[in-house]
Amino acid sequence: MIKITLPDGSVREFEKGTSALGIAKSISEGLARKVLAANINGQVWDATRPINDDASLKLLTWDDNDGKNTFWHSSAHLMAEAVESMFPGVKFWVGPPVENGFYYDMDLGDKKMSEEDLAALEKKMNELARKNSEYLRKEMPKADAVKYFTDKGDEYKLDLLSNLNDGEITFYSQGNFTDLCRGPHIPNTSFIKAIKLTSIAGAYWKGDEKNKMLTRLYGVTFPSQKQLDEHLQMLEEAKKRDHRKLGKELGIYTMDDDVGQGLIMWMPNGTVIIEELEKLAKETEQAAGYKRVVTPHIAKESMYITSGHLPYYADSMYPPMEMEGEKYYLKSMNCPHHHKIYAAEPKSYRDLPYRIAEYGTVYRYEQSGELFGLMRVRCLHMNDAHIYCTKEQFNDEFRAVNDMYLKYFKIFGIEKYVMRLSLHSPDKLGIKYVNEPELWKETETMVRNVLTESNIPFVEVKDEAAFYGPKIDVQIYSAIGREFTLATNQVDFSQGRSFKLEYIGQDNKAETPLIIHRAPLGTHERFIGFLLEQYAGKFPLWLAPVQVKVLPISDKFLDYAKAVSDKLKKSDIRSEVDDRHEKIGKKIRDTELLKVPYMLVVGEKEMNENKVSVRIQGKGDAGVRSVDEFIADAVSQIKERKAE
Repeated sequence: MIKITLPDGSVREFEKGTSALGIAKSISEGLARKVLAANINGQVWDATRPINDDASLKLLTWDDNDGKNTFWHSSAHLMAEAVESMFPGVKFWVGPPVENGFYYDMDLGDKKMSEEDLAALEKKMNELARKNSEYLRKEMPKADAVKYFTDKGDEYKLDLLSNLNDGEITFYSQGNFTDLCRGPHIPNTSFIKAIKLTSIAGAYWKGDEKNKMLTRLYGVTFPSQKQLDEHLQMLEEAKKRDHRKLGKELGIYTMDDDVGQGLIMWMPNGTVIIEELEKLAKETEQAAGYKRVVTPHIAKESMYITSGHLPYYADSMYPPMEMEGEKYYLKSMNCPHHHKIYAAEPKSYRDLPYRIAEYGTVYRYEQSGELFGLMRVRCLHMNDAHIYCTKEQFNDEFRAVNDMYLKYFKIFGIEKYVMRLSLHSPDKLGIKYVNEPELWKETETMVRNVLTESNIPFVEVKDEAAFYGPKIDVQIYSAIGREFTLATNQVDFSQGRSFKLEYIGQDNKAETPLIIHRAPLGTHERFIGFLLEQYAGKFPLWLAPVQVKVLPISDKFLDYAKAVSDKLKKSDIRSEVDDRHEKIGKKIRDTELLKVPYMLVVGEKEMNENKVSVRIQGKGDAGVRSVDEFIADAVSQIKERKAE
């Protein structure tokens, strides 16, 4: 018998060789019908794989990310079986799950796949899914695996095998398809009820443009047709909210090849949003006791060696510039500069916590294939700050940063979020992480305790910490459910010593402060990209680049329109006049497309009565009001930073 520990802590005994699916059936047949995979001692396994030793078990369903990824990876194999039946001789590279579905890279030889083939492939996949074929796992000696793919003339799988050893190689089969795969997979194909192949693209083998171009086929599947329909509807909405599309239409930002990939140029409308975000951050941070600083965009090599960025982070930094025998690097992080500011003047325990903040510009060399609109860029403007504190002050300071997050969530209407506690991996100490096992244990416990005491939802993820300490990554979800990594809150027990930072304690002895790295609004680039999607470009009044547009019915009322606009500007309301020789209907339609929150239509009646006809973006006519009354209401909304 073996002992199985369930998530609630209870322990049950089962026959040796039982499977997670068998355990699920012993609990409930209904539960078993939902089980896609299992977490066994922290590893994801096939639900049908025999368990031969005592283990902790979590059953994984569609509601678990690992369950969903297993479902989609299994669907990729089903898609490959369909492709193989229609394109004999095809060779497959890899077929992983991705954020919304899966893909498979394949070499079709002299054949080509077109959009017209997708419907036939979907039909074949549905046919194969209904056969209820089991996903069968088989461990293979390397020699047998090499012979199998040598006989098939498959250079792609042979290349994968070259990096594997005996004991690491498994084959998976379902129906008439067999592939080299580490798994895991769902029990059988009947779980796959709804299928959509979404697109065809080209992809270089191994991502290297010197290699052959393969065909990449994308798809998505679900356990029910209803879920697929909802997903496709969400994709249509996502297209409308795509920050790249809206950014261009609304004049938020631009990029140019002569400037360089991933280097954003903010246009006037985008710059207004940046300034409003900075104003919010500065007000919030001033109230929380932060002092503002400004630091250079470059620094000498020696500083980044001291900070650990060159040993641990060099691949993400721009190459150095050499001047007068010295190497200089573009700033990839603000923290080393801030540490130098801390060290510039002596500190005692009375000076702590010492909080300094900066909207600093940093440069990171993201790979060109990873660049994506505002979400992955090479120049970032970061809402950064560092808190230097004693160990006794840590809980209050860390909690205050988290409270700042929650305040911002309320302002921006972010209702769904989770804090991801990123921990180190003990087997990578000295390689990826500072080699201080006791300090890792202590600081991770400190962060965990703050989150628990604050009743903040969080999950723990191993091997994603910063090299100098544990961190919280803030995951937020937009109005259509897309997940974003917004910000970070990090603990640093290493750099204080590296930079010889000190304060004089109450016992008159020198101590090293703990450091908290925090960026509640992340970067302008990513956060504005999120906001474009969150609001679908319809920014709330306080954040809108143009808050009010005054529309004269004809040129006769242009002077009055300009007088109204001038009065708005004197009250710090961003206003423009549409002075084009166009009919009022077109002016209204065009202003709607620009997503300006308020339109003020003026004609003879409004001019004679010193009033305006108010229209609200997306809602239409809101009645006639005096100019002063409208201004008072608008100023109140802006001051309170109302969500609508």
